[in-house]
Amino acid sequence: MSKIQVLPPHVADLIAAGEVVERPGSVVKELMENSIDAGATVLTVEIKNGGMTYIRVTDNGCGMSSEDAQTAFLRHATSKLKNERGLEAISTLGFRGEALAAIASVSRVTLKTREKDSPEGTEVRLEAGEITDVSPSGCAYGTTMIVENLFYNTPARLKFMKNDRAEGLAVTGAVLKEALSHPEVSVRYIRDGKEECHTAGDGRPASCLYTLFGNDVFSGMLPAETDMDGVKVSGFVSSPGSARGNRTHQFFFVNNRYVKSKTLQAALEQAYKNSLFTGRYPACVLYITIPPGEVDVNVHPAKTEVRFLREKAVFDGVYYAALAALDRQHDRGELSLPEEKPPVMKGRVSVPSGGFKTVSAESYRSGGGMRPVSVERGFFRRPAVRDHSVPYTVTPKMPKTTEPEPEEEQASFLPEAPKWRIIGEALKTYIIVEVQDGIVLIDKHAAHERMIFDRLKAAGDRPMTQILLAPVIFPLSPEDMDVLTENAGFFRELGFEAEEFSSGRAAVREAPEDVDAADIPETVTEICEKLRSGKTADAATRRDEALHTIACKAAIKAGKRSETPEMQVIVESVMRDEVRYCPHGRPVAMDITKAQIDKGFKRI
Repeated sequence: MSKIQVLPPHVADLIAAGEVVERPGSVVKELMENSIDAGATVLTVEIKNGGMTYIRVTDNGCGMSSEDAQTAFLRHATSKLKNERGLEAISTLGFRGEALAAIASVSRVTLKTREKDSPEGTEVRLEAGEITDVSPSGCAYGTTMIVENLFYNTPARLKFMKNDRAEGLAVTGAVLKEALSHPEVSVRYIRDGKEECHTAGDGRPASCLYTLFGNDVFSGMLPAETDMDGVKVSGFVSSPGSARGNRTHQFFFVNNRYVKSKTLQAALEQAYKNSLFTGRYPACVLYITIPPGEVDVNVHPAKTEVRFLREKAVFDGVYYAALAALDRQHDRGELSLPEEKPPVMKGRVSVPSGGFKTVSAESYRSGGGMRPVSVERGFFRRPAVRDHSVPYTVTPKMPKTTEPEPEEEQASFLPEAPKWRIIGEALKTYIIVEVQDGIVLIDKHAAHERMIFDRLKAAGDRPMTQILLAPVIFPLSPEDMDVLTENAGFFRELGFEAEEFSSGRAAVREAPEDVDAADIPETVTEICEKLRSGKTADAATRRDEALHTIACKAAIKAGKRSETPEMQVIVESVMRDEVRYCPHGRPVAMDITKAQIDKGFKRI
């Protein structure tokens, strides 16, 4: 008996559907691309319940005849390829002829279409890939595709779908990419009866970018353009000050097709090599135009992975486009590393005798009491800077102990004042401390990060928080918004009261007391990235990684000069031997003995 069998057609269709249709977002992507290939200039996408129960895509494209409307749902039926030569230079978004067959095989589909020179249109109904009805229709010019009850006949696929909010956010991401890829097409997106976006379709990437991301993102972007060696690059890259904590806002389009490419990613980031701190990534919306024959888009069913015939030419095009944009900003005197706000040491302050000073209402309003700090339409208030002419002492917060340590043990950890002193700061990063037999270099950021991390760990389930007088509102990618909403309880345990504010924007109303308002967007985004990457599987590790991020963002920043009182707090903790390693295991201090120095100068 033969062991090899030919699969029945409906099983083969379900397998093909698994390659093309992963979730509602991939259905929307395929249908939008079909509309664009049909010459549509106006496109409306509507979904309900995350797209699981209802997806409608309507366009004003060329439409189809009654015969083509039925043939379109056969596997490998396409109007975009005639023979194998077409594969050598693909210029359309779709070409496999699998999308409609795959979608129809796992849903209930209604197609209404009408050609511009036809007196009437056609309506085709399908269920599980089989045509159940064909009839004339008085529909408008163009095509409307309605997909209902996705995966109703494949329970194994259905159980792996996320909740409606998560699937809806994935659809939002798909619409965003398609709208950006073709700014000449007006895209209207409706989610559960609410219009989420509506692009102008004026062909200007700038207006499309502004509509989809808002002024917060658009104002931080720089125009970029090159045309060299047959590779044309245009679009926008972010200024160094608008860099992000992950790569979710890097959008590359090759011949108006959204793609993922390590080559393009590396080229962009190479241009920023000397402009960004470690852990910061540029954002971009870049359009790369090359001859169709020099790019292979037939690598993956989703068509987002590509190969380039002249990889170095493409790399150079993106690299020099970004570099030129940064150089132009530098010429205007605007290019610099992101400014860091002067850190405020969190700790217990011993108030000198005389108590607190009362200020008048006029002094309070003019900055004598509290001052606002604006962050993307949100702000919170922080106590005004203290008068440094009044003596005071600052000691770090340490976990409380039930019994005081014996005096002799304390003496062994804290050297007497004459045994060490702060000489100064080197390279805006390292504190130089003179000790009896040499010097100690202390990495101020790493040491302070450990101090904050230990305090957060000691706080237990929920650290001390600050309630913001107005929320900090900032853009968040659909993927990260999904993580934020699904892990709202976890963020609450960390001290963040966060929620979706509007499409593509999050709002934080409460945050850990150590985190400055300006650092909230980056902190939340980085925690989302770690949760999304799956690097924090078990609960304990997940919490520790999140606390690492909070401590890192709250700590004194390298590259910014510190005041002596701030350095004093850090040095005391290190010299007491309370802080040895940063949360990631790196040492925070390095000893250089007098003998080593003498040997270097050939004194011994």
